[in-house]
Amino acid sequence: MTAIRTYIVEHDLGFAPNPFWGACTLAACKPLIRKAAAQGDVIIGTTAARHGRGRLTYWMRVEEILSFDEYWHDDRFRRKKPHLAGSKIQRYGDNIYYKGNEGSYVQVDSFHSKEGGICAEDNYQNDLGTTDKVLISKEFTYWGRLAPIIPDELGEFVLPGVGQKWNFSPQQVADFLGWLSVLGPQGVQGFPADW
Repeated sequence: MTAIRTYIVEHDLGFAPNPFWGACTLAACKPLIRKAAAQGDVIIGTTAARHGRGRLTYWMRVEEILSFDEYWHDDRFRRKKPHLAGSKIQRYGDNIYYKGNEGSYVQVDSFHSKEGGICAEDNYQNDLGTTDKVLISKEFTYWGRLAPIIPDELGEFVLPGVGQKWNFSPQQVADFLGWLSVLGPQGVQGFPADW
């Protein structure tokens, strides 16, 4: 059975999730969701309070799971490597970890590092402390600042604060997936709310 995992996208910058270049990826933040997710699961991110709680920032059906090192070396995702002097889309690339010569992960200069490319230990530990899974999907819709309102009858998918929820009944899952099916086209529909 398909599981739905929901959380609040506290910082909607196009980094976590990163919906650009033809695939939606969750490669940073949300380590518990990344650790527990399986292929076929649906991940949904709802808006933070400052953007009007109760809206759907994005959804993705997990189609592939790679390690950070596999993600880094996979040519399909080379454009998701950050280029801090580039456009906003390029600056918020989420392909930021690879295994160095000694076998431990290296954090590249990115949104998640400190000024000058110095590794930000808190982000490093959050991203890598419990899992090195990257969730990947081409079946997704990202609305960002155009996030649609989640109907009241699906309110159980909107969290009151930080955390995640995944223990939905089969009927609740079916109802939410039914709503998703009528929301219109997939892919990127709007820019991140925090741009």
